[in-house]
Order: sequence, then structure tokens, then C-alpha cells
Amino acid sequence: MSLAVVSRAALLTAASWAALAGVALAQDGSRATELDEVIVTGAPYGISARATTIATTVIDEEALASAPASSLGDLVAGLPGMRSTDFAPGASRPVIRGLSGPRVQVLTNGIGLIDASSVSPDHQVATDPAEASRIEIVRGPATLAYGGTAIGGVVNVLDNRIPTTLPDGLDGAISTQVSSVDNGRSVAGRLAFAVGPVVVSLDGVSKESDDYDVPSPSISHRLADAEGIPRGPGGTQPNSFSELDSRGLGLSWIGSRGFIGASIKDLSSTYGVVAEEDVFIQLEQTREDVRGELTLEGGPFQRLTGSFGHADYTHTEFEGPGNPGTVFQSDGWEARADLVQRTRDGWNGAIGVQTLSRSFEAIGAEAFVPGSEIEEAGIYTVQRLDRTGWGLEGGLRYDRRTVTATPLSGGPEINREFDNWSGSAAAFIKPMPDLFLGISLARNERAPSEVELFADGLHVATGVYETGDVTLDNETVTTIEGTIHYEAGRFHGDLHVYASKYDGFIDERDTGAVFIDGGESFPIFQFVQTGAEFRGFEAEAGYDLWSSGDRALSLEGAWDYVDAETDLGPAARIPPYSVSGRLLWTSTPLDATLEVRRVGEQDQLAAYELGTDAYTMVNLSGVWRPFADRDISVFAEGHNLTDTEAREHVSFLKDLAPLPGRNFRAGISYRF
Repeated sequence: MSLAVVSRAALLTAASWAALAGVALAQDGSRATELDEVIVTGAPYGISARATTIATTVIDEEALASAPASSLGDLVAGLPGMRSTDFAPGASRPVIRGLSGPRVQVLTNGIGLIDASSVSPDHQVATDPAEASRIEIVRGPATLAYGGTAIGGVVNVLDNRIPTTLPDGLDGAISTQVSSVDNGRSVAGRLAFAVGPVVVSLDGVSKESDDYDVPSPSISHRLADAEGIPRGPGGTQPNSFSELDSRGLGLSWIGSRGFIGASIKDLSSTYGVVAEEDVFIQLEQTREDVRGELTLEGGPFQRLTGSFGHADYTHTEFEGPGNPGTVFQSDGWEARADLVQRTRDGWNGAIGVQTLSRSFEAIGAEAFVPGSEIEEAGIYTVQRLDRTGWGLEGGLRYDRRTVTATPLSGGPEINREFDNWSGSAAAFIKPMPDLFLGISLARNERAPSEVELFADGLHVATGVYETGDVTLDNETVTTIEGTIHYEAGRFHGDLHVYASKYDGFIDERDTGAVFIDGGESFPIFQFVQTGAEFRGFEAEAGYDLWSSGDRALSLEGAWDYVDAETDLGPAARIPPYSVSGRLLWTSTPLDATLEVRRVGEQDQLAAYELGTDAYTMVNLSGVWRPFADRDISVFAEGHNLTDTEAREHVSFLKDLAPLPGRNFRAGISYRF
């Protein structure tokens, strides 16, 4: 019996058990406090963020309520080890430790998005941060629960569309905001209410922005000098508008031992493609999800969880109004089931299965990759032993991935199968209550993506002719990482230091040949495999300068750095160092933050790259709660107050589109 058949059988069993239970574990108001302390991404049994070797960052519901109305990539950019592909406001995907695309998995409630965002940097992620109640980020390859496409890290967008608890009356929130740099306006809201054991949830997001203002000409001085072209007048970034609407409905049956729920979401988005004048993209996705959980009353396992998601996605590129061009379609499903072990003498663990099936098709003159069928199934386990003063963590995963496609150049259908084995082991000690020291070793494998295997055409978004290689093998990375958590008195700090060695790193390199299209020349790039080494760190620290009652003044700082070399030279689009300092005032009615962020120059370049200048950005933000119950918050921000020209080195568009200029943003949120 194949692994895929076993996985599907286990998932159907999980869904059946959850449906028979038809109930959910009732929880009280302490849930919010627990969520603030426990990370569920990376280990289904949850781990305290201050007691794990996994590098994590959390954006909680309170922070999201006053967060900018930006894309997912732009929202997380600037967090430790994080950047954004910054392909204009409509399409920006997270970059983790210099890795992006198929190496970074973006999830919704632990299930893949089933979109086409990893195919090209101008493709939007089919979820919006305003839908989230919490976003969890795992940096690095310690992500065995999610497979080889998470070799660089995971961004998990958690929402409450499928309720897991009974609300006390009406539970919901609404938030609206405006911004000056792009004439932006947005509103987002959610509502949940119970009818007996059944909970209904409704949510929606609507946002719109015009072309954003820039502090300099769009074209960088480096590109102008290299190409001998004028920089232009600047003022606004052409074709950088965006619009998005999302609507969701969820239903759960909740009781004492579990829950079973389902949801549906429609997302539509229209945004300009900065790389191509007058080109814009319309995206439509309909997604259905089913999730359940059953608390087990005996035996070695504490609970069984199951998740299923199906999505139908269409992405159409218009070359002017009413003139549709290339169409990308993705239809597929993903499912998983996890058995969480009962805690025994400090021993936690889980075993799980995951499977997916996806059909991808690109239609049109600019389709640079053929349609493909992707099947994947995996089985994994993660374990943790926590004793007084020390502990161990580890896990193992096996995946089989099958990719089938007919080359654009013609010929017979090609079928590639990949077997991936990944494992990790970690040890930690707690020599004193305030200090955690850990070291981990992970070996992970990733199968090549459909683009890396089968690309064969002009990719206008990146400005190159891309050529895949159907003979590519698995990409393997071995990573060692050291972790320190410290919190005592007025000081707290976290440090992660890592080194990764790749065997068969899949890189895209200039062949030196050119492709002529309509009299214009484009370089031909080829996906190749080579050795590579990535090294870096992320450090965070904070110190409480003064406190009295509910009032406090504190100082925080962060610093990250990554260096990446391949056997062919420096890796492309690796972010330079960044360092930031923040002065924070907190009190019951008012919080305020002054931030200064410095991003360094990048002069370690691949052969075809241009360097990127350093910049310093100053930001000021505040949240005012005029009422004692804190349900209403008024927030405001001044971003890039000095109107600095800033360019994101990891972006394909860095020399064509700087980051937005000075922006004033204000809004109000109400939670009930």
C-alpha cells in the first residue's frame, strides 16, 4: 500500500472521529493569555516561545488590530530575519533568512494556500493579514510538520473563521484606517455568535489604495548609471495601486470533547504590476476548509486533530483594460491529521500525516511554465522531553512528491518522483530559571518546484528568459543553530546563530546568452545545482528603563545578518544587515513607540546584480485607549518621517521602485 493511500485513509478516519464527536473542548477567558505564550506552529502540542530551540516570532491580535493595511510580506518585513519580496503593494511575499519562493511555506491554519504565489514574485499571496487573529513565524528548517517546501521557514496565518470555543454573547471586532502616502482606506471586521452548541462566524476585509508617493525618482541612480538612462521625475510610483475584498463564513459544532467546523472564503484582488506599464492582475480564489478536534479519554494519545482545505484559484494578467493576457489557474486540496500524545513525565510528542493534490495551468503568450499535476504525501513525528534543568527535542519526516508536466517545447509527458527524508535533533539546558541555552542540528530535503524543473519562456516580471532543468535532484541542507533566551530583572534577550550547508542548492544563473523578443534583448537564465553556505544571526534585547504603576519606559533593539555564498559566487538577492532601536512608553491609556531602523549597503553581489545603498528610517506610532475597558483603540503612525529613499535588496524591482515615502496613517478599532 502506497504512502499516499495510507495518508488519505488516516485523514478520513480523523475526520470521521471528529464528526462523531461533534463537540469542542470548552475554554474560558484565559485562552488569550495562553496563546500569547505558546507557539503552535512547528509542534502540534504547542511550545513556550521562551523554552524552545525553534526561532519564532508572533504577531498577536492586539498588534494586528492597529497594523498597517499592507500585504503579508510587507507586514512581516523588518521583524528579525524577515524581509519582503516587495513586488509593489499588491504582491509581496515573506523572505526568511534570505530565502523565498518555494523555500518559504505560507499557511492558513496549518494548511497551504494552494495558490500560485511561489511561481512568480508578481503573484499575490491569497490571504490578507486583516483576516488573521494571530500570525506565527518560524525561521529556519525546524519545520518537520509541514514538509520540504518549508525548508526555509513558515509563516502561519491563524484565523477564527472556524470557531473552536463558545463565545460569551457576541464576540467580534471592527477596524478602519486611512493612509496618506497612497490615499489608502481599509475596513475589516469579524463577528461570532452561538446558537446552542453551534457557533457562526462572519468576517470581511475591504481595502483600496492608489499609486504611492516616492521620495525619489523610481529608477535608482545605480541602474541609471549602468544603463545610461534618465531617472525620471519621481513623485509617484506608476501602476502601484491595489484593491482587495475578502468575505468569509464559518460554522462550528462545539461541545465538551472536540469540535467539527467548516468555512468558505471568497477573495478578489486587483493590483498593478510595477514592472510593466498598464499591466494589472485580477485574482480570484474560493476556498473551503474543514477542521475538527477530538479529545481522547484513554490510551497514549491526548487528542486527534484533522484539517482539510480546498481552493480554486484564478489569476489573470490584463495588458490594458479589457485585454486579458496570461491566465494562471490552480485547483487543489490539502489535508492533514495529527495525533498528539498524552504528556508523560515531561515527554510530549505528536505523529501526523499530510497529503496534497494540485493542478496548475498557465495559459497565454507569456506562460513561461507548463501546466502540471502535483501529488505529495508525508508522514512525520516530533518529540520533546522536558526535565528539570535540561531537555531534548527531535523529529523525523518522510515525503514523496510527484510532479507531472508536458514541456512547453513539446515532446512526451515527463513524470518526476522525489523521496525526501528530513530530521532534526536538539538539546537544551536551563542552568538557572532565567536562562535557556539550546543547540539543534537539522537535515532537510526539498524537491524541485515545477518552475525549477519545467520553466521555458520569457518571464516578464523578472525580465529574464527562464530555463528549467528536468534532471534536477533533491536540494539538501544541513543546519546547526544555537539559541539563547534570557529574562531576568529589567533585561530580556534572545539570540539565534545559525550556519547552513546546502548540497544541490537550486540556483538561477545567467548563461551569458540572450533572447530577442520584438527587438528587445533579455538574458537567458538557467536553473542549476551547486553547493551553498548560509550563515547569520538574529538578536533581540530589551531593558526596562523606568516603571511606576501601569506606566513604563523601555528600550528595545534588534539586529540581524545573513551571508550566503554558493560555489558559483555570492547568492543573489541576499538582504544586508539591519539594526533597529525602539523607545517604548506603555500605560493603560496610551502606548507610544519611536523607532530608528538602519539597513546596510549590500555590495556582496551575484554577477548580474546591482548594489543597494544603505538607508536609515525613522518611525513614530501610538495607540490611545480613551475608555477604561480598553475596547476602543485609536491609533496613528508616522512612517519614514524623513522621507528617505529606501530600496529592498531582495526585490526584483529594487532599481525600478523604491519603498513608499513619508506616510501618515490613522485609524480606530473596536473589540467586543
